[in-house]
Amino acid sequence: MTLPDVTPLETPRLILRLPQESDWPAYRAYRLSSRSTLIGADEELAWTHFAAFFGHWLLRGFGRFIAVDRVTGLAIGHFGPFRPAGQAENELTWTLWDVAHQGRGLALEAAQAVRDHAFVTLGWPSAVSYIEPGNLRSQALAGRLGAVRDPSDGTACDVWRHHPQGTLE
Repeated sequence: MTLPDVTPLETPRLILRLPQESDWPAYRAYRLSSRSTLIGADEELAWTHFAAFFGHWLLRGFGRFIAVDRVTGLAIGHFGPFRPAGQAENELTWTLWDVAHQGRGLALEAAQAVRDHAFVTLGWPSAVSYIEPGNLRSQALAGRLGAVRDPSDGTACDVWRHHPQGTLE
């Protein structure tokens, strides 16, 4: 099996492309940092999650893109559509791997591109983002994307619902 032939998404400052093995060092550094304490800072688990980026593309035909800074060429995070087994709804995810990339609008730029891809290209009628209650930066980003908080469905995370209005067409 090979990864699907997917045209990268482009924004003014980023290229969002399929994952590559060369992204592992940057992803590993993120996963072993304090930024990922909620999901576990363990190298074996980090490798498993990294490999899942590739597997999701193979199994579903879509998945999370790796955001690459156009100027530096560095992989700075992962963004995109996601639906693991057993999850009833399509999900939009976003993560910047290093605090140095925060506060510059890069997450919003990337998240808008993958949201539009999910609604326009993939044809999704809606999507959710699961956000930890204390993650104020992610909640603010969800709001800037036009998502609204749904009543809790019993999960430990807040559910933010995205609708296609406002996407590029």
